[in-house]
Amino acid sequence: MSEGLKSIVDPDGVWSNFSGRVRARPARVELPACEAEIQALLRENHDPVRVVGTGHSCTPLCATDGLLISLDRHCGVAQVDAEAATASIRAGSKIHDLGVPLRSAGLATLNQGDVDVQSLAGAISTGTHGTGPSLGSMSTAVTRLRLVLASGELLECAADLEPEIFRAARVSLGALGIISEIELQLRPSYNLHQREWKEEVAGAATFLARSQENRHLEFFWYPTRDVLYMKSLNITQALPGKVSGVDRESVGYSADVFPSIRNEKFNELEFSVPAGSGVGCFNEIREMMQKRHPDVFWPVEVRTVAADDIDLSPAYGRATVTVSVHQAAELPSDELFADAQAVFANHGGRPHWGKFHTLSADTLRDLHPGWNHFLEIRQQLDPGKRFANPYLCSLLGI
Repeated sequence: MSEGLKSIVDPDGVWSNFSGRVRARPARVELPACEAEIQALLRENHDPVRVVGTGHSCTPLCATDGLLISLDRHCGVAQVDAEAATASIRAGSKIHDLGVPLRSAGLATLNQGDVDVQSLAGAISTGTHGTGPSLGSMSTAVTRLRLVLASGELLECAADLEPEIFRAARVSLGALGIISEIELQLRPSYNLHQREWKEEVAGAATFLARSQENRHLEFFWYPTRDVLYMKSLNITQALPGKVSGVDRESVGYSADVFPSIRNEKFNELEFSVPAGSGVGCFNEIREMMQKRHPDVFWPVEVRTVAADDIDLSPAYGRATVTVSVHQAAELPSDELFADAQAVFANHGGRPHWGKFHTLSADTLRDLHPGWNHFLEIRQQLDPGKRFANPYLCSLLGI
């Protein structure tokens, strides 16, 4: 087995996601190194196709017994337009590999999440986000996409080029085609001042107001301690380094500050609720966990995301607060996640596509105003369901 394949499947040919919850045995695994090789694979092979990034999703989006394609070799910054502050980036690029080349061009991403191991295409396809009430998910920074369709043909879309497809393709779950290249809107490189502190749970009541006073604000609630750990990030002209005489404050390049190192494996459920319901939803989650799951150690994370107009985005049409519930990968999580999902249902919560949930297509259709439009685009681009797997067919009701 080649070194490349060893990174995708185990010696028995089994692929699994990062937590080990999702497993599949693809009939064939390929690692194309360029767009032309992706096209050739689709033209020469007619099996069902799924594309895998780093397997950071907790759902079986990538699982297949057909052709599994990894874009790990199709990576890197292809082109930079410094004047427009955009860059065209190959889809297999890992987010953590973008900071240095973009900074060398004087640019940086608008925002990122606190995990940066994902492939860029995977993050875009699932609506992955950071925090900040004026900042959308990474998908909202996409200005152009190039897709390889089931036929092997190329399709480009942008706000002024196939705009209906663009509206669907920025959060596509891999259901429309294989993303080959992504153009991102960037900004001049910048430093962030990070501040972390602990406070009582009562501080959650003013989270929304305080989030308006910071470019980025989030908190983690630790159930067994019943305290909040707050973190703010704000742009600064100060140089990277520790803030002199201040504990738990530092300055760094944005790409270095956004991520947090998470070595432990975990499973996660996250829902997006209307911003005005965010604190109330968190309070209900806290009460539920204290009563029904008092031994859970992993934290609950609360963030903000700006509204957008992308069909399957959890932030479609509304300013959003996201609430994430975690559990260690080796511990049972189904009962915890079911109880949390019931709370999110009280607030019209929409699930993160890369994180565990059990909502049906009928329920999801009611939650997503752009649902039917997305299905129309999917049928237009992939009527043969080449890019579907059983999970996706059930999820979308196709």
